[in-house]
Amino acid sequence: MRTILLIGIGAGDPGQLTVAAAAAMRQADVFFLLDKGAEKHDLIALRQELLARYARPDHRVVEVRDPDRDRTADGYVTAVDDWRRQRADLLETAIVEQLREGGCGAFLVWGDPALYDSTLAIVEDILARQRVAFTYTVIPGVSSVATLAARHRISLNRVGRPFLVTTGRRLAAHLPRDVDDIVVMLDAHCAFTRHLDQDLDIYWGAYLGTSDEILIAGPVAEVADHIVRTRQEARTRKGWIMDTYLLRRRDPAKT
Repeated sequence: MRTILLIGIGAGDPGQLTVAAAAAMRQADVFFLLDKGAEKHDLIALRQELLARYARPDHRVVEVRDPDRDRTADGYVTAVDDWRRQRADLLETAIVEQLREGGCGAFLVWGDPALYDSTLAIVEDILARQRVAFTYTVIPGVSSVATLAARHRISLNRVGRPFLVTTGRRLAAHLPRDVDDIVVMLDAHCAFTRHLDQDLDIYWGAYLGTSDEILIAGPVAEVADHIVRTRQEARTRKGWIMDTYLLRRRDPAKT
């Protein structure tokens, strides 16, 4: 039986790779990497750095060109499902052709495989097709959410209060009223700019854990324009951006 390892590698800092993740990397014969194109070569370069440090000398790398997602489709969920299905098609073929029976393959997953990542769903899709059989194990990683909190030296929650992890798409639709601490991911359109009239602070970070890391914090009404400009400049310069942020309602008793 083949074995697949889904290894969380953190948000970008090689020093955040866990001992368990490093040990898992030493088990793998083949690493499957999704190539996201020349603009995002940095993402492949970091993985290659980790492989040079921790993988066995005889490991192999199989690069699969990541299909482009249709961002013009009317149905967001349908478009994402189609994109994942295309990924599953390509990765299923790669596993069948490149991983021998009894071999161990691995995916190096940004952050943590269980938080806003599609690899788990794709692996389950491939298994359900019953063309190739394997077992798989998930090795957790340090998420961008944890790195964001550490870099800003804040706690994600306050005493006796919950916090919410959501997307920019959902934040654009409405600002939750029943939670005061909101972590926002996948926000390509800066949805926080729709809530300048609220008594909110923002803790924003881009390229977390890398040499290009950018951090901005302050009242949303005061720093929103600065974040929007900085984000656009960074995306233009590098060709891509990964960012996340915490929105926090101010505690009336402490303002």
